[in-house]
Amino acid sequence: MKATRFEYIEVFYNRKRQHSSLGYLSPVQFMEKWLSSQDQEKQVA
Repeated sequence: MKATRFEYIEVFYNRKRQHSSLGYLSPVQFMEKWLSSQDQEKQVA
């Protein structure tokens, strides 16, 4: 049961929940936004 709970929290919940330190985006949303901005900077340069 502990392993299942840990997996849910670490793998599913933490990747979807919004973090105030990331501008209330989930880590996945934040990474997608950051990668998109990096691609745009390369296109401008």
